[in-house]
Amino acid sequence: MAEVKLVNIKKIYPHSETKKKKAKKGAEPEKKVNLQVTEQGVVAVQEFNLHIADKEFIVLVGPSGCGKSTTLRMIAGLEDISDGELWIGDKLMNDVEPKDRNIAMVFQNYALYPHMTVYDNMAFSLKLKKTPKDEIDQRVREAAEILDITQYLDRKPKALSGGQRQRVAIGRAIVRDPQVMLMDEPLSNLDAKLRNQMRAEIIKLRERIDTTFIYVTHDQTEAMTLGDRIVIMKDGFIQQIGTPQEVFDHPYNLFVAGFIGMPRMNMFDGKLVKKDGKYAVECGPVCVELSAEKQERLAAKDVAEQDVLLGVRPEHIQLCDDGIKGKVDVSEMMGSSIHLHITAGDKDVIVIVPTLGAATNFPMGSQVNLTFDGNVAHVFGKETGTNLEW
Repeated sequence: MAEVKLVNIKKIYPHSETKKKKAKKGAEPEKKVNLQVTEQGVVAVQEFNLHIADKEFIVLVGPSGCGKSTTLRMIAGLEDISDGELWIGDKLMNDVEPKDRNIAMVFQNYALYPHMTVYDNMAFSLKLKKTPKDEIDQRVREAAEILDITQYLDRKPKALSGGQRQRVAIGRAIVRDPQVMLMDEPLSNLDAKLRNQMRAEIIKLRERIDTTFIYVTHDQTEAMTLGDRIVIMKDGFIQQIGTPQEVFDHPYNLFVAGFIGMPRMNMFDGKLVKKDGKYAVECGPVCVELSAEKQERLAAKDVAEQDVLLGVRPEHIQLCDDGIKGKVDVSEMMGSSIHLHITAGDKDVIVIVPTLGAATNFPMGSQVNLTFDGNVAHVFGKETGTNLEW
């Protein structure tokens, strides 16, 4: 087992020397990604610094094209590192071959050999290393027992479901007893029910094997439920690193605030003001004094009064008799709660109302009033987009 350190890691894809072909008539335009383009090429990952502790479970999360899978592939040795240093334990790994890094990787598409049985798939890497047969058998059967696939050892992959194939892929990785386990969106090909089940299995697996996990996903639910810490990325840059609770409670900027949380955080135009030496936020007719914790952080930075973007999560907005006025557009019954889609001024707002002990009839077009408490309001600079507390 080992700690992993990424120091100023950068990945640049050189410019292609070939001329671009003209787009065919009717062809879809290429998707544009906001990555930095330099004389050397396109910078896919830049200034990536991360220290992963031994046996820690780290999740890299972000939208497609943010550089998370590229980062994972650099750790695996499948992509060259353009600049910076990668350390696994006390060894510099930049120029070490993938097979010599003592890592194992689980891919999105399982990558099983279709002509081999489950047993042979799991034993394959050990056979290449000329591991003794009795040790191979012991490791394979131990891994199969951990993953509850012992009954499938004589089957071929085509006879298995998607979830069972993914267990085999994970089993093939853990028989190697790697220092670091890399997982690249391993659940994205599964249906919702299987994803939930496999998330729970990965949590159990983490408790049973002593290794460092680095997990890549675009699914914030996986990130929040699996990670000790999560690394949120956008356009090749790290946006924030923290525990799931930290990034949920204290988003560093507008991107993190909008990406983490489901439904996403609501944004209002507001004003940060000082009244009797204390910070408050004004939004329409509502004026709310911020919590003592927020007061302390804003005062320490001597934040001035200013126009702000005010963020409040759907579950933290309350219905009241007199507040921010809104009109119900859609009411979604979710069982334990109702999701109200509301137009408030020129903003689309989502409010989560618990059904227990509350009114549940919100017809389309009905008028509501909204408010919130000072401990759940997040204030972001209008120009910078960063959380003014941080």
